[in-house]
Amino acid sequence: MLWRASLAGALVCGIGLLPWLSHTDPALTVLRARAQDRDPDPAALAAIRDRLGLDDGPLTLLGRWLGGLPRGDAGRSWISGAEAGPAVLQALGVSLLLMAAALLVAAGTAAAVCARTLYRGGRTRAGGTGPAMLAALPEFLTASVLATVAGVQLGWLPALGWYGPRYTVLPALALGLPAGAVLGRLLDDQLTGAFTEPWARSAAARGLPRARVARQAVRRCLPGLLPNTALFVVGMTGGAVAVEQTYDIPGLGRTTLQAALAQDLPVLQAGTLALLLLAASAAGAARLAVRLLVGPALRDGALPAAHRAAPAVRRTTPLLLGGSLLAVLVAGLPRDPLALDTTARLRPPCAGHPFGTDALGRDLLARVAHGALQTLLLALAISAGTLLAGLLLGLLPRLSGPLVDTVNAVPPVLAALLVAAVAGGGPATPALAVAAVAWAPLAAHTSALLRQERAAPHIAATRALGAGRWYLLRRELLPAVVPSVTRHALLRLPGTALALASLGFLGLGAQPPSPEWGRLLAENQPYAERAPWAVLAPAGVLAVLGALAVTSAGALRPRRPGAGPDRRLRTAARRSRPPRSVKRAARP
Repeated sequence: MLWRASLAGALVCGIGLLPWLSHTDPALTVLRARAQDRDPDPAALAAIRDRLGLDDGPLTLLGRWLGGLPRGDAGRSWISGAEAGPAVLQALGVSLLLMAAALLVAAGTAAAVCARTLYRGGRTRAGGTGPAMLAALPEFLTASVLATVAGVQLGWLPALGWYGPRYTVLPALALGLPAGAVLGRLLDDQLTGAFTEPWARSAAARGLPRARVARQAVRRCLPGLLPNTALFVVGMTGGAVAVEQTYDIPGLGRTTLQAALAQDLPVLQAGTLALLLLAASAAGAARLAVRLLVGPALRDGALPAAHRAAPAVRRTTPLLLGGSLLAVLVAGLPRDPLALDTTARLRPPCAGHPFGTDALGRDLLARVAHGALQTLLLALAISAGTLLAGLLLGLLPRLSGPLVDTVNAVPPVLAALLVAAVAGGGPATPALAVAAVAWAPLAAHTSALLRQERAAPHIAATRALGAGRWYLLRRELLPAVVPSVTRHALLRLPGTALALASLGFLGLGAQPPSPEWGRLLAENQPYAERAPWAVLAPAGVLAVLGALAVTSAGALRPRRPGAGPDRRLRTAARRSRPPRSVKRAARP
């Protein structure tokens, strides 16, 4: 609790010092937020400084804000002058309602992803191509397509505003479908091992109903999935900025975004504090649910290892996907991604432009291919770094648990602003901002799997044969955990690539006319109804990347725990055997 409180205090204090860390004038930022067309004359800036007390210094302002929290006073907005507490609580209520609806969609999507494995009792090939493509689609693109098609063209549901239950359907789908695809893929990855455990085989041999065995298999796998579910809960609440902007929803993500851009510190600090409390509550609820599901098995070391023989992998699928992506690169790299042709604006796909052209007449095939070089290489480097950090920090759950909750409570936009304030702007800023938050789900997944693996009986047997902690970690625990976490990291690779490009909107990444994939989606999104190929081309390549990452990870399968001990364990086992004379004396 002390470590968690220290991290929360450091984050809130860092936000309170944000304007001064970034070397910007908060009075000028507030003036521009209030009236963009007003000239920043010295008299107006002096009036704002005097009204907000900026001349007293950042530490004094931070102390006043912290002193008002015990009285329930979170200060007043620097922009509107209204109390920050009620505004943040109202936005939090909207986000919680949207999050609850999105969780229902995510649960249904995860169930659909795992349906085949549950029906066949784990006897299925490792695939996941469809869920990987769904998880690779960015939320703002899904939200835009749903709003345009289901809201505007077909008129099935309202596509703008927040006035009743019908207004929650489309944004809940935009948030829940990608999250459910990721959670379903992680659950399906563990189900294949759960169905090979002794209890499942015994239940099948006794003729128990298949549905009952499937329910127990899901219950067996949930403890390893609940920590990441808690992270998704916080991410759907504070990180749903793009969806809330698209549907004009007054949620907490949109509120914190506007406060961060305008440097409205009271609202930003109150919103971050609410997210931190939500993250702590979600993590506590996840830990309690794990204890209720697993029971005393973790304490007694009687939990079967959930990493057993996995199904075969279709080797042709990653080859086809990789060949398709390579064909796009080979065909597009010789073309000029910056060549303008105003007479060929928004031209549909043809022989000269296989992917069509954008609003400026630039060839989309060339821009997608050239964007792959700078986006994919940096995303791969960040994914490798975050995988290593997640594995190392996941080995220390007491240290990394509160740190994961704190990092996950920070919206991506705010994380980018904090990194830019500390490290400054430049080409490395997007990579640092994404890497600062991308390791948290991997560390949570590592800790959850290690907690279960340590409670397996074969670990106790190996320890009884004289194995030390380093041997157990190197030969038993890490080989069982690393493949699953690596597949998780590969599943998030397209999201990392997209997050890098999306930070360009803040002026922290590559600027136009850079052909990054996320920028291509954002630039062509306004023309999605008139020229859908302008959005489908980069989105389709991104989906192929997601499917390629997941299907290629199918070869990363852990060995069966406790099987095939090495020479040191065999030597220890021989030394523990009784002598032959004792065996002869023991015979009847």
